[in-house]
Amino acid sequence: MKKIFLFLAFLLPQIVAAQQNVAEKALQDLKQNTRLGGYVIGQATVNDQRGNDVQADGSLRLVRVSASGKVLDFGYMLQLQVNGSSSNKNGNEPRIVDAWVEWQRLDFLRVKFGQFKRAFTFENPIHPWETGPGSYSQLTTRLAGFSDRVGEHSSNGRDFGLQLQGDFLPVAQDRHPLFHYQIGAYNGQGINRGDRNTRKDIIGGIAVRPVKELQVGLFGWDGDFVKDGLKVDRKRWAVGAMYDGCISARAEYAHSVGRKITTAADGTSTISGADRADAWYAMVGVPVGEKVKLWAKYDVYRDAKEWNTARSLYILTADYNFTKNLKLQLNLTRVNDRALNHAGQDGDYNMADLQAYFRF
Repeated sequence: MKKIFLFLAFLLPQIVAAQQNVAEKALQDLKQNTRLGGYVIGQATVNDQRGNDVQADGSLRLVRVSASGKVLDFGYMLQLQVNGSSSNKNGNEPRIVDAWVEWQRLDFLRVKFGQFKRAFTFENPIHPWETGPGSYSQLTTRLAGFSDRVGEHSSNGRDFGLQLQGDFLPVAQDRHPLFHYQIGAYNGQGINRGDRNTRKDIIGGIAVRPVKELQVGLFGWDGDFVKDGLKVDRKRWAVGAMYDGCISARAEYAHSVGRKITTAADGTSTISGADRADAWYAMVGVPVGEKVKLWAKYDVYRDAKEWNTARSLYILTADYNFTKNLKLQLNLTRVNDRALNHAGQDGDYNMADLQAYFRF
């Protein structure tokens, strides 16, 4: 017994000292590695759509501030979207968009917990600065949880969950990873909302990178959405490819099974819409000198997986980068909305928008 007490008397100070060292290192990391930043995207738009009461508009598309960094083996991020109206009931009020922590010690196994981007499609996790022409594709906005077709509030492609991801099998002379995977369990209700049933959304994907610049991926989503006591399925898959080299190119297709929950002006909700929807896009960007990049994009969303519900966008874009933190973007878009045409409205019109990007 005496030997045990002597051993503990020797060991306890070592444990206390080690804990103090870890605490001091964590505090030092927090002070030195925390990065504060943000960005602003302003937008002015015009259109020639007949019957549209607003044919010219200007707005702050996005204003976000963030804090991110790494403490010991844990990365973290807190990001707030601060533009919007607190009286807006569509989910566009100032809000938390990211709030997560991730264990990052192993490249082949990282564990993320909190509120973050869903692991669905190549485009969803891309920063708004880097998406290419204009904003995100209709595939992403309607089928990855931005303004999701099921009736979920605006969630910027995010949800609360637990995710595993990693890279493995380095190849070629540059030792880039051949495979990347992500899989997570999410609430299924979007950002800043608790779950409303016991089922979780399971979302994941795997990407193969035969060369460093090229990725080919497959994604899946098995879940549901609950609102006002109603429930609809949300079962989706997507396939795509992305190239980032001397040119930039990306193309994806997504298919969705599940209807919608729509809320009328009187507040009553009903299940509506078709049980099938799909979307696809293809885009390419070519640099012209050091500061200019030109883009072309074809973007289609079909709300009922039928051509009479197709909304097609044909987009030409020019970026001018003053510096790495300041750029202007001009987008010219031709819209062909067959659903509007079938409803007797003007579904063939043109849009132009000028966006200013600034980050700090």
